[in-house]
Amino acid sequence: MSNLNKDEKIIQNKIKEKIRTIADYPKPGILFRDITTLLKQPEGIYDSVEIALEKLKGVKFNKVAGIDSRGFIFGSAISYAQKKGFIPIRKKNKLPSQVISQEYKLEYGTDELEIHIDAIDENDEILIVDDLIATGGTALAAVKLIRRLKGNVSACCFVVGLPDLGGVSKLEKNGVDVISICDFDGH
Repeated sequence: MSNLNKDEKIIQNKIKEKIRTIADYPKPGILFRDITTLLKQPEGIYDSVEIALEKLKGVKFNKVAGIDSRGFIFGSAISYAQKKGFIPIRKKNKLPSQVISQEYKLEYGTDELEIHIDAIDENDEILIVDDLIATGGTALAAVKLIRRLKGNVSACCFVVGLPDLGGVSKLEKNGVDVISICDFDGH
């Protein structure tokens, strides 16, 4: 799904250069890809969203679902740029109305996501957005929540892809197209 021109690929590489890597966080052996160094740059969010929008050409969706919490940053920007509705998918006990929940495994533990039961209309086409795809547990939980509410997942879009950790292939095996702005080898 890469239809980027030469200038866009240069911008994509600049985005990747702005992402800091922290070794052994949150536990030994993990290379944490920290987007806060990307976010503090004036062009960081702008360029990331512009590349995402280019990669999303041809993907049909009527709502954007951002995964708590960094998915809210990029998801809201994409939602705004495309004039689409925004759905927050939150960690447990953060949403005020009736919810459904989905437990999932992280690369270093377990957690739970929730969504309001009225966030999605049947057959809505949803774009899921988060900052990073690693093992795919969080994203797959979001996919399951949307499908349980009878919505369709158009694609998942991430700033950072870590394809060696298996999350991309896990989503693809579940029938989900995956878009990432920049990929890092290893973990």
